[in-house]
Amino acid sequence: MDREEILFTKEHSWARIEDEDTVSIGLSEFAVEELGEVTFVELPSIGEEVSQMEVIASVESLRDTMEVYSPVSGEIVEVNEMLIDNPSLLSEDPYGDGWIAIIRMHDPDELQRLMPGEEYEDYLEALKAEIEEHDEEI
Repeated sequence: MDREEILFTKEHSWARIEDEDTVSIGLSEFAVEELGEVTFVELPSIGEEVSQMEVIASVESLRDTMEVYSPVSGEIVEVNEMLIDNPSLLSEDPYGDGWIAIIRMHDPDELQRLMPGEEYEDYLEALKAEIEEHDEEI
């Protein structure tokens, strides 16, 4: 999987353009690693209308629960039902078999608000440095 093709949010959701008006979405590898072993994924409903940055799914692990924010506005046209019986796919292959949903976008221009992979990597480095600095203060 070429991460160059994937766009990210600061909330660790990702979008990959599938064609001119649809994207597949999921949760970043960083987020999944922070969660640990995924035990349950609550998927959105097909036909559901979502807004950019609206919570559309949740992922549970032995450690925590994380909400998944939609990187774009649109209609949920497909969900990854494999995650119902095999939620660990999210941990094993977050950018492949661990995708969460496919959205038909209302406004493809919203993709411009997302970060390309390299920018997201820089964001993660800054975030990790901030966390380390905070931990040192405690």
